[in-house]
Amino acid sequence: MTRAAKIVEVPGGAGASPAPPRVARSRRKRAFDIVVSGLALLAFLPLLVVIGTAIWMESEGPILFRQQRTGLNGRPFRIYKFRTMRVTEDGADLRQAVRGDSRVTPLGSLLRKLSLDELPQLLNVLKGEMSIVGPRPHALAHDQQWSERVPDYAARFRARPGLTGQAQVMGYRGEVANDEGLLKRIEADNAYIDGWTFSRDLALVARTVPLLFGDAQAF
Repeated sequence: MTRAAKIVEVPGGAGASPAPPRVARSRRKRAFDIVVSGLALLAFLPLLVVIGTAIWMESEGPILFRQQRTGLNGRPFRIYKFRTMRVTEDGADLRQAVRGDSRVTPLGSLLRKLSLDELPQLLNVLKGEMSIVGPRPHALAHDQQWSERVPDYAARFRARPGLTGQAQVMGYRGEVANDEGLLKRIEADNAYIDGWTFSRDLALVARTVPLLFGDAQAF
């Protein structure tokens, strides 16, 4: 059974048409996304093939995990990831991965540790559904739950979701253990959108690189 996609309401109220933030309308940011994602896909093509083959050989199931997420202005899109679990899940109800999760395969654990499972999202960036830098997209079930707990949660949909973001480089990634951690993530996302500059994007990309070689919060 599939669930119909639903556009999430963003701040502004019915009939309101506030000017979109600079981060959502910057041509330089979009050009950067196209160039970086296109070149990265070409550069990583052999690695993508190797990873895909290894996943196919390790366990039954699709190579790619596809799931709906909420994008710019609350519009849903389908995100791509390399499958890292023995049992794939789709739909509104899902359980967030936790440390030592028995569903994660040995190969999947390595991919998640090095963030290599996120590489297929370069396609989402190239298509304009995501950006290199922006708030990380959450599962629809989490969007629904967390929007009820955080008043400004939907404000993060004013920008395209990203491969990396301000919250992630500040250490807010992985399992959401409590409300305090959730609030700090959303505050970081909204602060990024409100204070966006192109130089900030470059700085966040630079700060992300060391995390690719092993992040304690990735599992």
